Amino acid sequence: MTKFFKVGAVAVLTGALASAGIPSAQAQSQFQCEPGETYIMNVMVSAHPYWVPVYQGFKQAAEAMGCETVFSGTPDYDITKQIASFEQDLVKKPAGILLHPMQSDPFIEPINRAIESGVEVVTFAADSPNSNRTAYITSDNVAEAKFAAEEIVKQVGDTGEYAVLENPGQSNHDLRVTAFIDYMAENYPNMELVGRQATNQDSNAAYRATASILQANPELDAMWIPEAGSAEGAVAAVLEAKSDVLIMHADITPTTLEHIRAGNIHMALNPNQGIQGFVGFLATFLAAHSDMFDPFNDYKVSGYNPMQIPFVDNGFAVITKDNADSFDLNVYMDGRDPN
Repeated sequence: MTKFFKVGAVAVLTGALASAGIPSAQAQSQFQCEPGETYIMNVMVSAHPYWVPVYQGFKQAAEAMGCETVFSGTPDYDITKQIASFEQDLVKKPAGILLHPMQSDPFIEPINRAIESGVEVVTFAADSPNSNRTAYITSDNVAEAKFAAEEIVKQVGDTGEYAVLENPGQSNHDLRVTAFIDYMAENYPNMELVGRQATNQDSNAAYRATASILQANPELDAMWIPEAGSAEGAVAAVLEAKSDVLIMHADITPTTLEHIRAGNIHMALNPNQGIQGFVGFLATFLAAHSDMFDPFNDYKVSGYNPMQIPFVDNGFAVITKDNADSFDLNVYMDGRDPN
C-alpha cells in the first residue's frame, strides 16, 4: 500500500474513478477547491529551513487544484506553544491541516477535537499515531537508520566505537536513533556504543555533548545524528578537537551542506521534502473530500473517514559532496514566493 501511494495518489485515484465508470471530466473536476477553501501547514520551530521545500511542495499541489494555503506554527521548540498555534489555526476553519507534531501524545486530544469539528488532519515527518489523523507522510526512518549503519561500517569497519545524539520525544528522531542502535547491535556486535546524549536539536548543546564524548572516548570512529541542528554543533566540536570522526546525520541545513561540501561531514540522509509537502497536501485534500469516492469497505456503518492512509513513504536522498549543489536552498528558492 505504501508503494501504491508513493507512485502517485492523484494519478492512481483518477484512474480508479475512471475505471469505475465516472466520466474523466467529472472525475478531474472533483480535484478542485471551492473559492476560498484553505489548507494550513503547521510546524514547530517555524524558521527552520527544513520546512521551506516542504511548504513549496504543499503550495504547488494546492495551486494546481485552485486551493489556498497558509504556513503556520510557532518559532519556539515548545509543545505548549505549538498546540496553541494549532488551536488558533482551527479558529480560521480551514478544510484541513498538515501537521508536524513536535510530540505525539500531547497532540492526540487537539487532533481528535479538530476532526470532530470538521477540520481534517494529516501528520508528516513526525506522527501522533494514537490520534484519529487520517494519514501519515514521512520517509522510512528505519530504512534511513539501516542505511546509515551500513555506510558507517563500510567506511570505518565492523569493529570500533560510535556515538549518537538524540532528540527524545519526536517520533521520527526517536526511530532513527533506536533503529540504528538495534541494527548495529544485531548485525555488528563489535561496534560499541560509547556515547548517547540528548541534544534536542540545539547546536550548542550538541557541541558540548560531542566535546564530552570525544574527551571520554578519544578512539571514537563515527557519529549518527537524527537531525541537522545537532550535527552543526557536533561537527564544530570534532573540528576543534582535530578528531578523525565520521559524521552522518539526517535532514540538511545550509550550514551542514557547506560542511558536506568541505568534507567535514561524510553525508546526510534527507527526506524528499518537496514530495513530502506535495503528497501531504494531496492526503489532506482527499481527507477533506472523502465523499468523492465510495470504497469497498464498512466506512458507512462504522462512521470513519474512509480516506485512511497509515503510512506514505516519501523517500529520502543521500547527500554527498558530489551532489551537494542540488540541495542548495538559496538556489532552489531563487525566484520563488516563500509565502
